[in-house]
Amino acid sequence: MRVIFMGTPGFAVPALLALADGGHDVVAAYTQPPRRAGRGKKLQPSAVQLAAEARGIEVRHPLSLKGVEEQAAFAALKADVAVVAAYGLILPQAVLDAPRLGCLNVHASLLPRWRGAAPVQRAILAGDVTTGVTIMQMEAGLDTGPMLAKAAVPVEGKTAGELTEELAEIGARLMEGVLAEHERFHPVPQGEDGVTYAKKIDKAESRLDFTRAAVEVERQVRAFAPAPGAFFELEGERYRVLAASVVEGAGQPGTTLDDALTIACGEGAIRPIMVQRAGRPAMDTPSLLRGRAIPAGTRLG
Repeated sequence: MRVIFMGTPGFAVPALLALADGGHDVVAAYTQPPRRAGRGKKLQPSAVQLAAEARGIEVRHPLSLKGVEEQAAFAALKADVAVVAAYGLILPQAVLDAPRLGCLNVHASLLPRWRGAAPVQRAILAGDVTTGVTIMQMEAGLDTGPMLAKAAVPVEGKTAGELTEELAEIGARLMEGVLAEHERFHPVPQGEDGVTYAKKIDKAESRLDFTRAAVEVERQVRAFAPAPGAFFELEGERYRVLAASVVEGAGQPGTTLDDALTIACGEGAIRPIMVQRAGRPAMDTPSLLRGRAIPAGTRLG
């Protein structure tokens, strides 16, 4: 098939590579423009742009697809299908209608649960036992289109980073199958039962809330690992917690219960396993405490 690919972060790359290596003619890759990042604030191309350029695929990164000229340029590619994975721009109806088979989306949840921007993080925060990937025929609504295929995976204590990588690979294989035997897949409308929305992550959510039960605090740690990183503050310094375990303990929420950085929560306690101080590499908790003692009774913010 003649395919237009539309995606931006690392989650989208396996799908792009699967299409490029699977015999399809990827005529263009649409992605978000380079953004300034890092200490030097240099322009950084997206993961999709880097992968597309490495495969010799034309890269386009318009700021919007609302203009008539951009829509005409998209239609001129005469694609059979557009494959979309975490692109980051709203697709106007003219774009949705341009490819012969429309636009198919790789969405990282079992729709209709967790429509929206942050399905992986929201599934972890909610304590979902299972999540997955849905291949969806796109329409004007927010992740409301009919479904072509699904695959479920257990969450099993995974971080957002780990789960995102797993779902990206599964989604790529699922999309390959849909395109290979498109006539066999019949769109199934989403039901109204079980609809939830995965709103965009606000960085303020990554501050650990020790008034919650320990199991919820540990979910915060996993949902925001590796980025932006769940954190607490001590004497004005931020400590990112990259992994933690739920342990027994009781006390004033946010107070350390021993010299091993066991922290009391609203119910139970957590013990960080991997911690990162600002501007320093991540390290296990015993290594952290050898360089910076945090005695029992310390109040963390």
